[in-house]
Amino acid sequence: MTTTTVPTPTTPASVTTPHPAPALRRHPASDGWTALVEAVREAGQYTTSAEAERITRIVLSALGGHVTGEERVALARALPEEAAGVITSQIPATRPLTAAEFVDSVAARIEGATPATARWDVSSVLSVLPPLTGDPLTDRILKQLPPGYALLFGRADLGPKG
Repeated sequence: MTTTTVPTPTTPASVTTPHPAPALRRHPASDGWTALVEAVREAGQYTTSAEAERITRIVLSALGGHVTGEERVALARALPEEAAGVITSQIPATRPLTAAEFVDSVAARIEGATPATARWDVSSVLSVLPPLTGDPLTDRILKQLPPGYALLFGRADLGPKG
């Protein structure tokens, strides 16, 4: 038996199509979670996936209490199932924290953390979310949070919120 391969005229065999970050949410839960943790590991330059996973869980659980309403639901839908569970399992915060207070709250959850290392950890996690959530949802989340969070999400914070 012989098999004949017919090349497609529109796509050369040597061209690979990159997978956009939002496609991660369509993967099975474990694959999406693994990809998220690996993105955090690379962004934060953590030496192990276990360390990146621990930091990811801590930061997402802190964020989960501060994103509410439709934005929280949309954020959970945009993230891998395991990350969505971390976000949605949090009780909403009684008052919004400033970005600096948020970083300090994360530092309190990480043994040996300083404000500087916690800021690194928070930014390492939050900066990988916009490619998954998309700009419109990221903008809505940032409008819901006090000023200063944009920098933690890897964005410029150039003007007042409006």
